[in-house]
Amino acid sequence: MQFNTIKKIGLPLLLSAMIAGTGCNKFLEEEDLSNLTPESYYTIPEHATAAIASAYAQTRFIGNGAGIFAQNFQMLEAVTGTMKTETGQNADLNNLLGLGFQGDNLLINNWWNGLYNVIAQTNLVLERVPGITPMDEAQKNRVLGEAQFLRAWSYFYLVQLWGDVPLIITTQTTSSPDFLPTRTNKEEVYKQIVADLTAAEASGLPMTDASGRASMGAVKSLLAKVYLTMAGQPLNKGASYYKLAADKAAEVINSKSFSLFSSYADLHNVAQENKGEHIFEIQYLVGVADNPMQGVLLPNFKDISQYGTEIGSMVPTIQFYNSYEAGDLRKADRVGFFYTTYFDKGNGALKDLSAPYIYKHFDSLGHGTAGREGTGNSSLNWPQIRYADVLLIYAEAQNEADGMPNAAAIAALKAIRDRAKLSTPTTFTQATFREAVWRERWHELCYENITWFDMVRLRKAYNPVTNTFQDFVGYKFPDNNATLQEKHLLFPLPTAEMQNNPNLRPNNTGY
Repeated sequence: MQFNTIKKIGLPLLLSAMIAGTGCNKFLEEEDLSNLTPESYYTIPEHATAAIASAYAQTRFIGNGAGIFAQNFQMLEAVTGTMKTETGQNADLNNLLGLGFQGDNLLINNWWNGLYNVIAQTNLVLERVPGITPMDEAQKNRVLGEAQFLRAWSYFYLVQLWGDVPLIITTQTTSSPDFLPTRTNKEEVYKQIVADLTAAEASGLPMTDASGRASMGAVKSLLAKVYLTMAGQPLNKGASYYKLAADKAAEVINSKSFSLFSSYADLHNVAQENKGEHIFEIQYLVGVADNPMQGVLLPNFKDISQYGTEIGSMVPTIQFYNSYEAGDLRKADRVGFFYTTYFDKGNGALKDLSAPYIYKHFDSLGHGTAGREGTGNSSLNWPQIRYADVLLIYAEAQNEADGMPNAAAIAALKAIRDRAKLSTPTTFTQATFREAVWRERWHELCYENITWFDMVRLRKAYNPVTNTFQDFVGYKFPDNNATLQEKHLLFPLPTAEMQNNPNLRPNNTGY
């Protein structure tokens, strides 16, 4: 898809996205859209509701397919060194795993287009919804706040992945002066992200939202994550931004609106979606938008599921699996984040799989479990912001801002480790606490599209064999010996986009 096309989305995409989005899990109801015309949309409050629904629908690009045996979300895991594939048919995925990717990689192209599709829809909402009258002002402000959150969410991904990117915050046509935009300096992009999230904080969103919409908790949590990233590389804003991150994370923690699940099973329990530990998720619902990611997380054709396709294209490396501490509940079979045994055909006899697989996102309703046949489909949401992440953001940021951990930071770390049935020291230096928090980020937040961004902002990679952190540049993945280079701190811009828009040139260094 050309870059120009996404800026001209207009009514056709709005209508199709509204139809897809109105079924979004637990919070969007079907509407009669038959009376919508180019002259009548964005004229009544229901159009605002449908328009923001279409923005949520666009976020599901993360789970969309990327050629044979691959989904888009795998891009951010393949480059961490913590995953491998049991199938070799997808060249784009293989190139990511081997760090040999270029701008013609399909997953890279899909991330770029997917994120700008969300931005195009939120730009429409932010531009057109204010003019809808009559409309309850509180409702209008909430819709605008959700749009600001989703636009910030999208640009945060973009600026971390590509650095300087086009900053498009108005709807576009072929007559727009920046129809072929240049790249905006990353610092300006971050300023816009902070501005959107700050505006969303004033929009009247509730602290939690069990329907799956963006909440005040999601806004503040994302802002804490943004400040933490700005404190590190490449902006390197340091202590003052670590302080901002700690303070914002503390607002979420002190609200008492979120808590860690007592059982890891609730992380992938459909009944617990959009509540407790889940601050923001991408929504799925069988019959409207099924979760498409279950197949790639299964072993390659070991017949343990009601799913017809068991792909095995995203499995943990044995080195990372073995790096968990002795007794860590997160490593326990079918209890924590992994499984090494499962039931024949999903609900038959238990069998040994002879390798670890990812259980964190495993939907037992779809696959089946002891005494219950699976449905062969999934409504399981996909996590974006978890309370565990907020606790670790606070712990890391407070330690960096103040030069040593306070009692609250140690308590935040301890809460993560307590659930894993691990002991926690009571005293730390700044340096020992720093690495303790980093290790928990790698082990707690694995396979949630977070680890890669930690590697980039810290300029560090976790070596699971030595249990140490090494410099990003020059780190060799233990599983396949692929070596990180300076150029890998950013992804290449998609080749097709640069061909369509020469103003995007030059590409990132090394591509």
